[in-house]
Amino acid sequence: MIRILFWGLFLAVIQTNSNADRATPLAMPIPVILDTDMDSDVDDAGALAMLHAYEKQGKIRILGVIVTSDEAYSAGCTDAINTYFGRKNIPIGVSQRDSLKTFSKYTQQITQSFPNRYPTNAAAEDGTAVYRRLLAAEKDGSVVIITIGHLTSLSRLLDSAPDRISKLSGIELVRKKVKRWSCMGGQFPAGKEANFYRPDPASTVNCLAKWTLPVTFAGWEVGNQIITGGALFKAACPPDSPIYRAYELYNNFKGRAGWDQIALLEAVEGAGSFFTVKKDGHCYVAADGSNQWKSPSNTIHGYLVIQASIDRIREHIDELMLVMPLPVYKKSGGRP
Repeated sequence: MIRILFWGLFLAVIQTNSNADRATPLAMPIPVILDTDMDSDVDDAGALAMLHAYEKQGKIRILGVIVTSDEAYSAGCTDAINTYFGRKNIPIGVSQRDSLKTFSKYTQQITQSFPNRYPTNAAAEDGTAVYRRLLAAEKDGSVVIITIGHLTSLSRLLDSAPDRISKLSGIELVRKKVKRWSCMGGQFPAGKEANFYRPDPASTVNCLAKWTLPVTFAGWEVGNQIITGGALFKAACPPDSPIYRAYELYNNFKGRAGWDQIALLEAVEGAGSFFTVKKDGHCYVAADGSNQWKSPSNTIHGYLVIQASIDRIREHIDELMLVMPLPVYKKSGGRP
């Protein structure tokens, strides 16, 4: 009798848990806009690969990519990566379509070797218009913006006026549609980092003055400790991948600091067991783009501090960067 009662209770618990599992809604993918300076460094390419990995896992939905760069082939390279991973129609906007330069170690080669829509940035749409259109179409308080380059495009969005896309100003549109911002930028507790000061420090000052939502900074000092895209990544990555090609062209897999990847990791997975978020102050940015962490807290600023082992974070990022392309890409000999 005792045994029968035990098994009856056991089966009841299993049934209850099963019903609870069925009743628990699955988390909706986070709508994300990535703002990248896909040009001088290669961590932007690695970060974009991570974004596709997260989308394939059902964690995020890529709304679009803003390319904040005057490098002529940065939009084409971005689009080539998106196309390779089966998302060739992702909207792309650019900060600059004239007076373009050619200085990247990898963007031109990838643009000209992989399918994409943009022979140069001149063929892409204006970034502010794309930002506004993407935000206007989403649910209130839902979008996560991730910036892994300088802040010219975000600043222009905030300064934008009402138009045919939305009757709201840029600031109003952001406050209505955005949930939070993850920013690769700054050096903490104090320093001078390229995304904040080069080439447009006024945009950084403007963004922080007008931003009223939660923002987490992935500072230079964090990503500088996490070296990704090295020999182990090379051994596992398909050679026909634009990510493989980018790291090969950049420094032949000697590895590179994962500054941008850290911002992606935090934006999607949160601080989790990898980091803690220091929130006892606010980020002050001077006119020259240098920054300091100052008291008091403004309740919305935070910056990342590493908590997990360096190797554990690196391995996780390298694994995410190994996104496999859709089967149709392989079947067609490397061209979708």
